[in-house]
Amino acid sequence: MKIHRDIGQGSVEWLSMRAGKVTASELDALISPLGKIRESKGVDTYLARKLVERWTGAPLPQLQGVFDVEQGEILERKAKPAFTIHTGLEIESVGFIETDDGTAGCSPDGLIGETSGVEIKCPTMAVHIGYLLAGKLPQDYVAQVQGSMFVTGYESWHFFSYSRHLPPLHLIVERDEKFQCALGAAIADFSEALNESMNRLIELNGEPPPKRAPMVFSVDIAKDEFFDHRA
Repeated sequence: MKIHRDIGQGSVEWLSMRAGKVTASELDALISPLGKIRESKGVDTYLARKLVERWTGAPLPQLQGVFDVEQGEILERKAKPAFTIHTGLEIESVGFIETDDGTAGCSPDGLIGETSGVEIKCPTMAVHIGYLLAGKLPQDYVAQVQGSMFVTGYESWHFFSYSRHLPPLHLIVERDEKFQCALGAAIADFSEALNESMNRLIELNGEPPPKRAPMVFSVDIAKDEFFDHRA
């Protein structure tokens, strides 16, 4: 495991470091919440995205609306302090963590000591209420949480759902070895396919992609347009 503490999440360096790697937040493209390896067009679509990232040196842009931006601000200003108050545990912020072979990584909301980490969500009140009543890890985040444990090798992970006007949901999720085995197989198979596809793309192009400054995308939400900026 390699922990990159000296880069900020969302920075150009962080974007470049994630490019072409399988990341925990995207693992639901490869494996279901029940630990079944996916075999569908979704996997092919994800493969194409990762190829673009390797070729250009940066992740493809994703549209973020006003709600997403607001939730990010709440995470930093309210949710992280609320987690510490609720649990008594301090959060260490890190930029990016990757496996020793560099094929997979995660960008956790923080690490808890040397044995665990935390994933914090700030959903709408209606979604948060659903989480509270269910009292278990939402299926949408099973692959992400188990994936973070796969990358770090940690035995547990905290899940914390925060809403300003409701009690929080705090769960400690244990490492699922059966899920971890399936996850390891899915990542290995995908990485092999990604390498083979990259080699084929280079062959078709006649040469590797040119070395250039990483592509940095900005998004105009109102116009639904993407812009590529290079240093």
